[in-house]
Amino acid sequence: MTTTNNLGQIKMNEKFTKPYNPADTEDRIYKMWLESGYFNPDNLPARFSEPFTIIMPPLNANGHIHAGHALAMTLEDIMIRYKRMQGYKALWVPGTDHAGFETQVVYEKKLEKEGRSRFKMDSAELYGEIMAFTLENKKHIEGEIQKMGASCDWSRNKFTLDEKIVKEVQRTFKKLFDDGLVYRGSRIVNWCSKHQTSLSDVETENKEQKDSFYYFKYGPFVIGTARPETKFADKYVVMHPDDKRYAQYKNGQKIEIEWINGPMTATIIKDAAVDMEFGTGVMTITPWHSAIDFEIAERHGLDKEQIIDWRGKLLPIAGEFAGMKIAEARPKIVEKLKSKGLLEKIDDKYQHSVPCCYKCGTVIEPQVKEQWFVKMKPLAEKALQAVAEEKVKFVPDNFRKIFNYWMENTIDWNISRQIVWGIPVPAKHCLACNEYFVDLDDSISKCPKCGATGADKIVKDTDTFDTWFSSGQWPLLALGYPDSSDFKTFYPTNVMETGSDLIFKWIPRMVIFGLYLAKKEPFKDVYLHGMVNDAQGKKMSKSKGNVVNPLDLIAKYGTDALRMGLIVGNTPGNEMSLQENKIKGYKNFTNKVWNIARFVFENTQDFEVDEKNAMPVHPWLVQLSGTIIPDITSDMDGQRFHLAAEKAYHYVWHEFADKILEESKPILKSGSAEERRAVQHALLEILATSLRILHPFMPFVTEEIWSHMPGEKGSVLIIEKWPK
Repeated sequence: MTTTNNLGQIKMNEKFTKPYNPADTEDRIYKMWLESGYFNPDNLPARFSEPFTIIMPPLNANGHIHAGHALAMTLEDIMIRYKRMQGYKALWVPGTDHAGFETQVVYEKKLEKEGRSRFKMDSAELYGEIMAFTLENKKHIEGEIQKMGASCDWSRNKFTLDEKIVKEVQRTFKKLFDDGLVYRGSRIVNWCSKHQTSLSDVETENKEQKDSFYYFKYGPFVIGTARPETKFADKYVVMHPDDKRYAQYKNGQKIEIEWINGPMTATIIKDAAVDMEFGTGVMTITPWHSAIDFEIAERHGLDKEQIIDWRGKLLPIAGEFAGMKIAEARPKIVEKLKSKGLLEKIDDKYQHSVPCCYKCGTVIEPQVKEQWFVKMKPLAEKALQAVAEEKVKFVPDNFRKIFNYWMENTIDWNISRQIVWGIPVPAKHCLACNEYFVDLDDSISKCPKCGATGADKIVKDTDTFDTWFSSGQWPLLALGYPDSSDFKTFYPTNVMETGSDLIFKWIPRMVIFGLYLAKKEPFKDVYLHGMVNDAQGKKMSKSKGNVVNPLDLIAKYGTDALRMGLIVGNTPGNEMSLQENKIKGYKNFTNKVWNIARFVFENTQDFEVDEKNAMPVHPWLVQLSGTIIPDITSDMDGQRFHLAAEKAYHYVWHEFADKILEESKPILKSGSAEERRAVQHALLEILATSLRILHPFMPFVTEEIWSHMPGEKGSVLIIEKWPK
C-alpha cells in the first residue's frame, strides 16, 4: 500500500466545522480540475504513458440530459478516473450529435406550436433555424455533462457537423461508392407519411396491436389480409409450388376474377416464400407496399404499382376511394367487397406486430423509392469475424449473440433521408439519363455517363445521410481520422460504453466502419448499460409525467450521491429503477465521508512525521492492503463497478467509521504517546486510501477532502496513484 508522503502537521480547516454542502463545492472543484489541465492527457506527468481511450457517445444536441445520460456519464467517468489513477494516459473525448431526423422532429414540434410547418419553409431558412436551436442545446448539454463531474478533455470536444467531420463522412461515402458498396436503387423503404422521409429498420418500432383480419374470395381462392386498402392492383395470386391443394394451377396461368373495382385478369405465381400453414396458403401480392411481396415480384419480374401516396392517401387506382386516408377508406372498401359477395369472413382478434415511426408513432407505409443503400453483407462478415476472434468483447457477454444475429441477418442499409437537417449526400443526378454520381467538391457539371450538361439536366441530390451513417464513424472521426496524431496514438479505443438498446442500432455500424476504413476494430470492449426507469420500474416518458431529471437530483443531494445511486446494485445490461430515496441515502454517505475526515483531522492535528523512524504497519492497514484493496481492484479491472462501489461503501462506513474510528477513540483519548501516534498515522493512511478508492465514484467530496490532507503542495487527487 502506498503511504502518504510529507504528512507534516495538520491544521484543522474551518471548512470542517460545517456539514458538507455540494452546492458550495462542486462548481469550484470542477473549475480547479479544468485549470489543472489534467483532463487532457498531453498535460499529465511523464509517468502517465500507456494510452487508455474512451469516446463519449455523442449526446443528441436537441434537449437536456436525462437519467440514461447521467448513468453513461457516471460509468465512463469511473473508467477514466480509475485508469488515470493507475498511471494510464487517459483520454475521454466528449462530443455531441446533430442527430439528424430526431432533432428535426423536435424542431418540427416547436414549429407546430408556433403555427408553422417545415414544408412551407425555404430549406436554407429551416436549416439555419435548426442550427441555431442545436448549438444552443449543445451549450446546455455540455454544461450538464460537466455537472456530472465528467473528466473528459474539452480541448478535443467534437460535434458531428464540424467541417472536418462532415468532409470525412462524405469521403467515406465516396470510398464506399468507388468500392461498389454503395448503390442507388429502387427498393422497399420504411416511409413515414407524417415526416415525409424514409427510415432504416432500426428507426422503426414494432407495436403489438389487435386488428381485423379479412378473408375475401379471389376467383376460386380465398385470401386473407389485414390491409384491404392495398389490394386494388393485386393481379398476382401466389402459392407454394409444393402445395398439393393447388397442384392443378400452373405457374404463369391466367384466370379471370371479379375484384374491388370490377373484373380483372390474375396470374398464378408459384413461390416458396408462401407459408402453406398460414391462412389458406394462398395470397395475393402488393409489391409496392410490402417487403415480402416486393422480393417475390423481383424474383419473377412482376409489375409494381403504387396504391397509397406519400401522404398516406389512396391514389386514383383506388377509384371511388381515391384521396381517402387509410383509416377512412378501409371499412368502406370492406363494405363494397361484402356487397359484391366477396367477403368470406372477418377475424376481429388478429394480433400482430405493426411497424411505426419511432419518433411520432405513425404507422410505417412500405413504399418503393429510389434511395442510397449500403451493401451490408460483405461488411457484416468482417464484423462477425472480429467478434468470433474476440477482438471485440461484450459486457455482459450475452449481447454477443444479439450482435451476431443482426450481422448474420442483415439487409442493405438505406442511408438517405428526405430531410433538411444533416450531412448532405455529396451526389448529383442527371435528369437526362437518370445517372447518379458522387461529387465531393461540387465541381462536376457534366454527366459522366451521357455527357449532358446544364443546370436543367444536372441537379444536386437533396437528401441527407442517416445520422447513424456519421455516428457509426464516430470513434474514427472523434480522433481525427485518418492522419492526426491522436488517431495514431489513441486508436483503437479501449471501451465503448453505451445503452444496451444500441446493440443493433449503433454498435454494429461502428465495428463495420472501423474495420472497413482503419482495418482495425474501433474498440476492444463494449460495455452496455440497461435502461433507467422510474421508481416503479416503468419506462420514463413525458406523457406519463414520470421523467426524473438528474439535474434536480443533483440540486437536492449532490452529484456524488447521484453517481453512487446510479452505480451501486446496477449490473451491466439490466434495467434499473431510479429511486430518490436511494440517492438520498448516498447523500447521507457523502456526509459520513465528510464527518470521518473531520474526526481524523480533529484528532491528528498534533501528528508529525518522523522521517528517520518509519512507522510500524498497523493491523488496520494490513487488512486494508491485504484484502480490501485487492478485492475492489479486481472488481474494477473486471468492470464490475457496481460491486466495487458497494464494497468501497461498506468498508468506509461499516469498517472504517463503525469499527476503526470507534476502536481508536479510547487510544486517542488516553493511550500512550506511542500508541496515539501509531493510531494517528493509521487513521491518516486509511483516510487517504479510502479517498483514492472512492474517488472514481464520488469525485467531488473526495477531491475536496484531499485538498485539506497534509502532503505535497499542489497535489490533486485526480492524478494520485491508485492504492496497491
